[in-house]
Amino acid sequence: MGFLGRIKRSVTGIADFFRSGVAELKKVKWPSRQELISYTLVVLTVVVIMTLFLGIIDYGILSLVNRIT
Repeated sequence: MGFLGRIKRSVTGIADFFRSGVAELKKVKWPSRQELISYTLVVLTVVVIMTLFLGIIDYGILSLVNRIT
């Protein structure tokens, strides 16, 4: 197979890759707007809670280290 044949095979492979990607995206069940909003609120709530929790833990460890030193 010559140079042009290899290029054609490469281009065909890339095109097949993108076609299969588009086909897979069509199979996805996308969330509704309301589901997306509720999922986003859950994530933000968990992030805020974890931030507060880790901040309190960090402050406690810092206080403990300051007392020791």
